[in-house]
Parts: sequence; C-alpha cells; structure tokens
Amino acid sequence: MTTVLIVDDQPLQRLGFRMLLESQDDMDIVGEAGNGSEAARLAAELRPDVALMDIRMPGMDGIQATRRIVASGDRTRVLILTTFDLDEYAYEGLRAGASGFLLKDAQPEEVLSGIRAVACGDAVVAPRLTRRLLDAYAQHLPSTPGGPPTPDPRLAALTDREREILTVIGQGWTNTEIAERFHLAESTVKTHVGRILAKTGSRDRVQAVILAYDTRLVTPS
Repeated sequence: MTTVLIVDDQPLQRLGFRMLLESQDDMDIVGEAGNGSEAARLAAELRPDVALMDIRMPGMDGIQATRRIVASGDRTRVLILTTFDLDEYAYEGLRAGASGFLLKDAQPEEVLSGIRAVACGDAVVAPRLTRRLLDAYAQHLPSTPGGPPTPDPRLAALTDREREILTVIGQGWTNTEIAERFHLAESTVKTHVGRILAKTGSRDRVQAVILAYDTRLVTPS
C-alpha cells in the first residue's frame, strides 16, 4: 500500500486528487494539507511514502516545504505539480530535492503511475527533461564557467567507471544507451547506477543529474 499526503491550497483540487486516489486499491491517503508549513508538519508526523505537492501556495510554498521534508531525512518522497514543464518552479522543486514533477493537466493515469514510480524510488521526470531544465536555468547553478569540476566529497568514493556513468547520466542517457556505449549488460549498468546513488547520497536519478551539474561533470550546452 502506497501512502500519500495531498498538498494543495485549493480544496476542490484536493478533492479531485482524493477521489482519484481512493479509486485505487493500492493507495491510501493519510492526510491533506493546504499550505507548505502544514505539509512539512504532517509529513514528519505521518511519514507518507509520497507527498503530492502543489508549488504555489500562500505562506510557505511547495518549494520550501519540499526542502524541509527532504532535509528531515525521512522516507517521504515529493512529487511536485507545476503548470509548465520548462518552468522555474519545476527547476527549483527538483533542486529542493523533489523526485519529479507532473503537469497540472496530466491525465489521471499519469498521476497514478507517477505516484507509484516515486514510491518505488524511481524518478518521474525523464533525465533529458531534467537536463533541459538545468540548461534553461543554468544561471542559477553554483559553479562558474571554465576550469575543472568542482571538488566535491560526494564524488571521492566513485570509481573511474562510476564517474563516467554519472557523467552520461547527467547528459540524459538511459540505461540502455549507457549499456551500448560502454559495452555492458543493462543489469550491470543498473548495479553501477545503484552504487552511484548510494555513494553520492542521491535519492534518485534526478538528483544524480543535478549533482553532475553542480560538480561540473556536465556543463550547460
């Protein structure tokens, strides 16, 4: 059973999500929040698998709430809702630690599959879209153009091969493409990716792409 916290300042929007999720045998709504501070409090109290998070809310917004939930170290993963895919709010949400985002006009089955994917530890946003977002908002990145990658302790434990694979993850490559490029079995690639996530403390593939940018293994195109 996947437990879900619904966060939206619009009661009708929350009702719509509740009706959709209640129609599923494998989902359990453990709470609702109308603003970011309430969302952070309920996430800490209820520890849901997924927080379905609106971004634009009065008071503490969804980005601040996401940052607080992720910083707590609890298991809750955040799936944010935004209006446009190449949107600064989507970018900020991913950098705050969200495991993906959905458009507000997504089909019901997309919402359900997104929640299930995030609950299983997968990222909902395609790596290529993450890269497009980072390229679009590259001026917000902490590193400056030119020079070697920024020294980062999260990279220190990686083998040369793992660093190579993290680089192409940052470039938006799929496991199949990585397997073909490095002449590896896909199962081997999955093992490498799992080790990269564990060693770098990345919650999922989206956060690994952001790490590749922050440490300048990958630079904006």
